[in-house]
Formats: sequence, structure tokens, C-alpha cells
Amino acid sequence: MTNSITVLLEAHNEEKHISDCIASAKLLTDSIIVVDMRSTDNTVELAKKNGAEVISFPSHPHYVEPAREFGIRLVKTDWVMILDADERITKTLAFEIKHAIKSKEFSHYKIPRKNYFGGKQWLQHGGWWPDPQMRLIYVKSFKSWPSNIHSTPSIEGKMGYLNEPFLHLFHGNVGQMVNKTMVFEDIESELLYNARRPASTPIFFRKFGGELWRRLVKGQGYKDGTVGIMESMYQAFSKTITYLFLYEKKNSRSL
Repeated sequence: MTNSITVLLEAHNEEKHISDCIASAKLLTDSIIVVDMRSTDNTVELAKKNGAEVISFPSHPHYVEPAREFGIRLVKTDWVMILDADERITKTLAFEIKHAIKSKEFSHYKIPRKNYFGGKQWLQHGGWWPDPQMRLIYVKSFKSWPSNIHSTPSIEGKMGYLNEPFLHLFHGNVGQMVNKTMVFEDIESELLYNARRPASTPIFFRKFGGELWRRLVKGQGYKDGTVGIMESMYQAFSKTITYLFLYEKKNSRSL
């Protein structure tokens, strides 16, 4: 164990994942902070029961970026490792992180992420691997995390890359996938609307076909079998939904 690093989790209604996530975090450190975003289930109780410090943050539950910045500014250790509730640290990654933070060469690291569809099958193709994520940060080098969705943090210093991945157990079922898509793509469409991006029938076809080609053919998503084909098709659907939302916003607001 080391106390020179804190694992920071942001969570909203994650009672199914939070205990296992904290257990994996303990492979790295016993300093664990959960930033809870208005959970209405047993997330908070389970996090406390498993030894994490819980901080309440009244953020929009689908925007993790503000919660991450809020949490990082509470960290008292030199380093912070950021984790979502459906992600897991492995023993080999914990070992590599402990070694990496002893060096002064880098102030932040990208870490490869293994995406497991339905929590079971690793997607090795279709653009899903190695999926590097900025998650390990020297706290004093951290400047800010823009509040817009899927933004990249601003960090001073030199970036490094780790070799060992962390695990992402995503897409529990199709219903959850669709519900999540409706929320996130609506947010994305709002950003496109504010940027005055166009939306039309030809664009719908282009977005769907382009994303399907990128995932299924160019990225060889078919090599992951039925699940890889499903995910490629779903990503094309997701991309198209963004522009359907955008079309709706542009026409309803212009009226």
C-alpha cells in the first residue's frame, strides 16, 4: 500500500459497481475519495462501508468533469488516480503506478483501458483498444478540467504513458445503452447547436455510414464477433442520434 496517492471516484447511483471498484482501488492505496453526485440508491452507504471518504457534490450526474475537478482539489496526497465506478485497477497496474510515481520525469500519465462489453468480452478492435485515458496526475501540476462533456484536463509538465491497462466494464445491457445514449447525445447535440453545426438528411446518412465504416471495417470490429458487430452498429446509431437531436433543436427553436 502507499499513501502518496489517492484514488478519486465520481459516482451517481452506482450501488452495483461501487464496492468492487473500491476493492480494486485498495490494491493501490487506502486513500480513496468518492465524489457522490446526488445518488438516490445505496451508493453512499456502500462507499462508506467499504472504507472510502464520501464527499457530496451537487453536480449534473451526467457531467463527471466538474466532479473530477472538485475532487482533485480536495486531494491531499501528491498524486491522484481517477476512476469511474465501472472501472477496475488490476494488481499489475497498481504495481506499475507505484513505480511510476517515484519518478519526477512526468507530471501526468495516460493509461490504456480495456473495454469489456457487458462486463465480459474484451473489445480488441473497432477503435476500442488501447483507448488511452488521462487518469494519473501529479496534483500540483493540475490546473483545471473544462466543464464540457468529454473534455481533457489542463496539466502542466510532461505526459507519460503506462503499459498496464485498467478495466472498463461497460454496457450492461441494451436498455442501459440506449438510455445512456439518449442523455449523452442530447448533451452533445446542444454543443453542436451552439456551434451552429448543420443537420440534414444527407448528414444523417453520412454520419451513420462513416462511423459504421470506421468501427466495423477500418477498425476491424467484426473480428470481435457478434459483440463487435453489435457495438460497431450501435456506435453508428449513437453518432446519428446526435444529429437527429441537433436537427430537432434547430427546427423547433427556429420556429
